[in-house]
Amino acid sequence: MVNFIEAQKPLLSRLMKMAGLRPIEIELEPGTTMHIWAPKHHVGKKGTTISPLEPTSAATAAKKSKSSKKRSPESKPNVVLIHGFAAEGNVTWQFNFGVLVSRYNLYIPDLMFFGGSSTASADRSPDFQAGCVAAALARLGVARCDVVGFSYGGMVAFKLAEARPDLVRSLCVSGSVVAMTDAVNREAMERLGAGSSAELLMPETLKGLKALLSISMYKKMWFPDRFYKDYLKVMFTNRKERMELLQGLLTSTMDAKIPVFQQKIMLLWGEEDKIFDIELAKKMKEQLGDNCFLHGIRKAGHLLHVERPCAYNRQLQRWLAYVNSPAGGDQAS
Repeated sequence: MVNFIEAQKPLLSRLMKMAGLRPIEIELEPGTTMHIWAPKHHVGKKGTTISPLEPTSAATAAKKSKSSKKRSPESKPNVVLIHGFAAEGNVTWQFNFGVLVSRYNLYIPDLMFFGGSSTASADRSPDFQAGCVAAALARLGVARCDVVGFSYGGMVAFKLAEARPDLVRSLCVSGSVVAMTDAVNREAMERLGAGSSAELLMPETLKGLKALLSISMYKKMWFPDRFYKDYLKVMFTNRKERMELLQGLLTSTMDAKIPVFQQKIMLLWGEEDKIFDIELAKKMKEQLGDNCFLHGIRKAGHLLHVERPCAYNRQLQRWLAYVNSPAGGDQAS
């Protein structure tokens, strides 16, 4: 019997290729490979696999572009979209990438144990995920970028910005926190009536998946049970490793510190987010200081980029235009 969720993937891949993106496998080190959708100018005669220490077409093209008056693909600003916990990169951003590809070089990675990315490393921290994203971007010749992160991907984005201010020019984060402390996790689980984040985010039954989607969206949507069954089979793979990723997120409230970020940060929030409510976003804005901005989207929950893609895309485009302008950005890109 055809799995409807699996069946849509070839169509989604085709749409992304029509938009000028290509899937690339990057072996960061033996045992660690990251799958990433990247602009097609990275794909050369050797195909879509980049082995360790292999020079990239982007690096070569960048050198040539310095002497060329014609605007090259490498001259466009780079934008990285980092997915959340319930789906890989292309599925997460399927309603958003299309409005960005003409103006920006888009990079959509699959984090480790999502989509086509895997590792033999025992490290399950968001710091490790951020390091893998940074390494993949370096192999593709990306020296400066704006990063967009959703939920779990937002936590990875914060780690990336903290560790690599030379790489990350700005952040746009939705439905996330700088660090998942014991206190934040406990408050969220109590409010949602869940025993643990694993119980909430890694459902094994139709009831559990329906509950997750119900609290993730402002407007309750009906889907046939067949949809839920297919989604469970396709999207919740690598269960053991993902459970470990959730454990790797938790940090002691006593040890947690808010980093001093050099970048401008936009918190783009669903005003009806039940997982990380907007009051938490307001508190986080105060903690992050004057370089942090908050914009709420009405009638949107945690999955605001899926639930209200037009409103989300409009605000994201405004933010990216601002940080890439002389007034809002820098001249280091």
